[in-house]
Amino acid sequence: MNHIFKPGDKVQLTGPKGRLNTVTLVPGGRFGTHKGDLMHDDVIGQPEGSIIANQNGIEYLALKPLLTDYVLSMPRGAAIVYPKDAGQIVVEGDIYPGATVIEAGVGSGALSSYLIRAIGPEGKLFSFEKRDEFAQIAQANVANQLGYKPQNWSVILGELQTALPGAVADASADRAVLDMLAPWDCVEAVANALRPGGLVIVYVATVTQLSRTVEAIKDHGGFTTPNAWESMVRGWHVEGLAVRPDHRMIAHTGFLLAARRLAPGAVLPEFKQRRASKSDFSQEDMDIWLPGAIGQRPISEKKLRKTVRKVTQEFDEREN
Repeated sequence: MNHIFKPGDKVQLTGPKGRLNTVTLVPGGRFGTHKGDLMHDDVIGQPEGSIIANQNGIEYLALKPLLTDYVLSMPRGAAIVYPKDAGQIVVEGDIYPGATVIEAGVGSGALSSYLIRAIGPEGKLFSFEKRDEFAQIAQANVANQLGYKPQNWSVILGELQTALPGAVADASADRAVLDMLAPWDCVEAVANALRPGGLVIVYVATVTQLSRTVEAIKDHGGFTTPNAWESMVRGWHVEGLAVRPDHRMIAHTGFLLAARRLAPGAVLPEFKQRRASKSDFSQEDMDIWLPGAIGQRPISEKKLRKTVRKVTQEFDEREN
């Protein structure tokens, strides 16, 4: 991999007080601040990790942004899967080079970026998205991050449960990653697409979504008992002997659950544990805890159109 900055590269500049700025390098361009201008030509041709001074001698650390840096700052249509959860999905979902992976929905392309990297050029990613605007934003975000449009990534418009059978052959997918409002509606379609031993991993926001998805997977009968968890990240302040937890932490963002596909005709042994009967909850119980009911505001159509224009313009300018 080329570690020398060249025109068109993104560079993350860390300046005074640790402030971060990310710019795209253009010959003759300049990064202007009230402390003076840093010329792009002074960065182009330098290796990553260089210290570059602006016209007034103010020094900046120049590095290429990490994928995590890009994901946290990318233009968004739908909410993103945060890096701490994406890491869990890639590891606990056992996403490996060469794997055939199903993803729904595509959102803003954050998780897609991690999946594309994990499967490598020999793998295949099939992403399903209901909203055309979200699909456009995701594809532009991924292309802007990579610098090209990956040929092993197919973005398919439509509901997963109806579009999946025509896009992925039965028992051919290795993994399925679901980040959607009602994943329980897709259990049958995902079960048909996964090979024996394949794995489904689901990301949901609320406990009721978690419960309903687990029950749907158990009711299907073609999976192992789902395993559910959440991850939290707490940073630490470390300076000499002043070592303490940070006052803020990245706590709950979502729940994850995973299950393995059984072989055709296999029946999972029944373990001694009580399952809630269907009379223990109603549709109304489910509905009042869905994101819309608890105040999760959808993105406005105006903002969505603006985001589409922004991300597609950036890639068009790079190409030209």
